[in-house]
Amino acid sequence: MSTTTSGEVATGVDLAAVLLESKLAVPSLPPGSVSRRAVIGRAARSDARVIAVSAPAGFGKTTLLAEWAQLEEREIAWVSLDAGDDDPTALLTLLASACAAFSPLAESAIAQMRGVGVAPLARAAPLLSAVLAASPEPFVLFVDDLHFADSPGCQDVLEVAVAGVPAGSQVILASRRETPLIARMRTAGVAAEVAASDLSLASDDARALFARVGASIADDELDSIVAKSEGWPAGLFLCAQIVRADGDTAGISGDHRYLADYLYRECIARLPPDVQRFLRRTAVLTKFSADACVDVADEDRAREMIHEIDTANLFLIPLDRERGWYRYHALFREYLLAELEREEGAAAVQALHRRAAAWLGDQGLAEAAVEHLLLAGDLDRAAVVTADVALSLYDRGRMLTIRRWLGAIGPDEIRRHPPAAVIAGWAGALSGDIAEGERWAHVLEGIETDHACAGEEGADVAAARAMLRAAMCRYGAKRALDDALCGVSRQPLWSPWRAVAQHLVGSAQLLVGDEDAARDAFLDAVDLSEATGIVDPAILSEPELALLAMRANRVADARAHAERGVALVESSTMIGYPVTGLALAVGARMALRDERPDRARQRLARAMRARVDSTYLLPFLSVRTRLQLAKAHASMGDHAAARHLIHEIDDVFAKRPDLGTLVEQVEAFRRSLDGDAFAGGATPLTPAELRLLPYLQTYLTIGEIGERLFVSRNTVSSEVSSIYRKLGVTSRGGAVDRATELGMLGD
Repeated sequence: MSTTTSGEVATGVDLAAVLLESKLAVPSLPPGSVSRRAVIGRAARSDARVIAVSAPAGFGKTTLLAEWAQLEEREIAWVSLDAGDDDPTALLTLLASACAAFSPLAESAIAQMRGVGVAPLARAAPLLSAVLAASPEPFVLFVDDLHFADSPGCQDVLEVAVAGVPAGSQVILASRRETPLIARMRTAGVAAEVAASDLSLASDDARALFARVGASIADDELDSIVAKSEGWPAGLFLCAQIVRADGDTAGISGDHRYLADYLYRECIARLPPDVQRFLRRTAVLTKFSADACVDVADEDRAREMIHEIDTANLFLIPLDRERGWYRYHALFREYLLAELEREEGAAAVQALHRRAAAWLGDQGLAEAAVEHLLLAGDLDRAAVVTADVALSLYDRGRMLTIRRWLGAIGPDEIRRHPPAAVIAGWAGALSGDIAEGERWAHVLEGIETDHACAGEEGADVAAARAMLRAAMCRYGAKRALDDALCGVSRQPLWSPWRAVAQHLVGSAQLLVGDEDAARDAFLDAVDLSEATGIVDPAILSEPELALLAMRANRVADARAHAERGVALVESSTMIGYPVTGLALAVGARMALRDERPDRARQRLARAMRARVDSTYLLPFLSVRTRLQLAKAHASMGDHAAARHLIHEIDDVFAKRPDLGTLVEQVEAFRRSLDGDAFAGGATPLTPAELRLLPYLQTYLTIGEIGERLFVSRNTVSSEVSSIYRKLGVTSRGGAVDRATELGMLGD
C-alpha cells in the first residue's frame, strides 16, 4: 500500500506544505475594493467571542476579513477552508496550525488534533480550546469559507474549540450561509453576526467603487444600477468594469445569479478566445499553478495567460508571496464551470477532472486527486486510490474522510473493487459501526477468489479478506489462525499490511494456546511495524509481549514492553483510537505495580475512553482490553467497575463465543471477583455514555444530540441522567468539569 500523500515530489518541492501555507496566508485586498471600516469597527468592539459573517457569494466576505486583518492591532491568524477540509481532524489540524502564529502551545498541539469516532470531539477539540485560552496576547482568528466544513462533526468540534476564546479575543467565521452552530451560539449570547444587509453597498459606496476602478457614470444611472443589483458588491464591481470598457449596462436586471452570469459574460467577452478557453478549462482546479495548467488544461502558454489574467484584474487571487499559486474568486469560478459545460459539454468537464486527478496524483497529493476523481464520475479509479491511501489516512485520524469517499463511491462500485470492500470492512470495524462492518464482511465472503488480485501493491483478495476475517474472528479461534497465516503468506515483505497480518497471527496463536508461537509472531510484528512505519501492529503487540513476560515472571521485560507500548501511543498521538486501549490498560497495570497511582489513573482513563468503539467486530481486542481494564480496576479496589467490564465482555461473547483460551481467562478472573466479598467502587460510564459525554460540551439540545448519535430523545435523556448520577453532578457544565478532571475529556 502506498503512503505517498505528502505532496513531496522529485523536484524537492513539498506542494502539500506550499498549499498549507496558502491556506494560512492572509489574502491581499483586491484593487478597487470599498472599505468596510464601519462594519469592522462595530464587530471588533463587540463583546461577542465569535463573529459570524454570513452572506451569499459575491458580498465581499473575504475582502471584509482581509481588511479587518490589515486594520487589526491584536495578534492575527488566518485559515481558508476548501471541500477537502470537511473532516473534524482536518479542520482542527488547520486551526491549530494557524494558532501557532500567536500561541506558544499550538505547535505541540498540532499533532494531537486527530482521532477516530468521538475522539476529536472528546479530546482534540478541548485541547485546541485550551490552546486558545492560554494565548498570552489577545488575538483574532479568521476562518474563511466555513461552508466547506459544515458537516455536523466539524461544527461540533468547532463549537467546543472556540469555547476557549478568552475575553478580548475573537474568532471570525465567514460562510455563505448561517450554520446551526452560529444560531446556537447566538442564542447563548456568545456570538454576533454580520449579515448580507450589512455588506450591501449604498450609492455613495458604489460611487467610490466606480471611481477607484476608473469608471465614469452619471448619478441617476448609478442609482439605477444600485437599485437593480440591490447593492450586491460583486455585481457593482462587475458593472464598473463594464462601464470602464464603455459597455452598456442597460440590460442589468434579475436576481444575483442571473446578474452574475450576465456581468461575467460581458467582462470576458472582450478577451481573446484563447484566454476565455484557458479561464474555462482551468476553473476545474480549486487552486492552480502554471505547471498544473500546462498538464490539466493542455496550455503551453500557461504562465503568460496567468500573467495576462492577473494584469486584467479578472478575479484571480494569489495564494502565496511568490505568486506561484492562485485561485479564482469563488463565484467567478462557478460561472466559468457553467460556461465550460455549456461550451464543451459534460464529458469535457469530466475529462479535465480526470487530468487534474492524474496531475495531483503525480505530485503526491492523493487526497486532492480522489476529490477530482469523484467529480469526474470516475468511481472505478476513485475506489482504487481510496484503497491505496486509506491506511495512511487512518494513521492521521482521517477516518471520516475515508468513509465520506466510500459513501460517494457507493456500494455497487465498492463491490466491484475487493480492496475497497476490505477497506470498508476495516473502516466499519475500527469505527465501531457494527452494521457497516458486518455488511462488508458478508460482501467479501461472496467474492470469488480465483481472480485474487487487487491494487497496485498486488495484495491478494483472498489474503486481505482472510485478515479481516481473522480480526473479526467470525468462525472461531482455529479458523482465525488459518486466516491470519494465509494473510502473512500472501503479503509482500514490503507491504505495511504484513505487520498487521503478523500481529493477527500472534493473537490467534494465543487463542489456541500456543504462547511461544504467539511471542515470536508479536516480535515479528513489532519489527515489521518499525520497518514499514505503520504503528498499529506495534502498539497492539507490545502489551501482549508484556503480558507474556508477566506470566513468565520476567518483570523487567514486562515493564520494558509495557512502557514501549504506551510510548508508541503517545509518540504517534493515537490516543483515542480503539487499538490503543490494550497498551494503555497494560501500562496502567504496570504503573500500579510500580506504585505510581497518578500515572496509572491517567492511563486507565485513556484506556476506558479507547474502548468506546471497540466492539465484537474486533472481539479479541475488545475482550483483551476489557479484561486488562477490569484487572487494573480490581487492583485499585474498584470491583464495581471490574464487574461492569466483565458484563461488557459477556456481550462480546454472546456474539463471538469461540474465543479459545480467552474464555477461560475471563472465567478465572470472574471467579476471583465473585470470591472477593469486597464490592467497593463505582460503575463506570458505558461506551454509549462515553459517546454521548463529549456532546455535553456543546449547546446541542437533547434532541439534536440524539440525531448525532442516531438514538431517540428518550435514550439520550436516560443516558444523560445516568452520566450525572455516576459523576455525582446535576448539570451539563458540572458533568463536563468532572469528566475533564477524571480524564474522560481533554488530555
